[in-house]
Amino acid sequence: MDYRHIANTVADNLLNYSKDESGWKMCKKTNEVAVFWRPSSEFSGNLYKGEGIIIGSPEKVWTCLKPVPDGLRVKWDNNVKKFELIQSIDDEVSVCRTVTPSAAMGIISPRDFVDVVLVKRYEDGTITSNATNVGHPGCPPQPGYVRGFNHPCGCFCVPIPGEPSKTQLFSFFQTDLGGYLPRSVVDSFFPSSMTDFYNNLTKAVKSFKEN
Repeated sequence: MDYRHIANTVADNLLNYSKDESGWKMCKKTNEVAVFWRPSSEFSGNLYKGEGIIIGSPEKVWTCLKPVPDGLRVKWDNNVKKFELIQSIDDEVSVCRTVTPSAAMGIISPRDFVDVVLVKRYEDGTITSNATNVGHPGCPPQPGYVRGFNHPCGCFCVPIPGEPSKTQLFSFFQTDLGGYLPRSVVDSFFPSSMTDFYNNLTKAVKSFKEN
């Protein structure tokens, strides 16, 4: 499997998502984030977009966000219980397994996801994570977890001109949780989990800055 090619395609898709303003509908707004949705072109569910300003430089925000084993992400992100490196493809691309805890008062049981992940930096200083589901012989489905599938998803840490201590954060999620969940549960889960994501990230960046 050409993981590098898949990862590059995902990065192109996410860049297109970030530039395409058509069809988005707001579904949730807090002090930290506005969450939008539109039907996914990848699967039968929705594509969600979060937009918010985080107090902290792109590098600091990225340090809290980056998907690495034993990184800060597992400490503050309630939706990430464990993050495992399955295979390192090169300096920018890896295949990883993410384990998520039960959610929605136990209605959503623990999941795991196997993704190819590309970390890409752009000339304007933007730092991005780009991921999608892949198969890998080193990580078949495991007992105790429902195998979910991430379609092209990721985060953009974008510098704000003249505001070096702030970061514009775009996030894109379109996830097939697998199993037999009512559509209403799925549709209510993602906007709420994304607002929690921004709220907890804001706190994590603030505490990181103080260390």
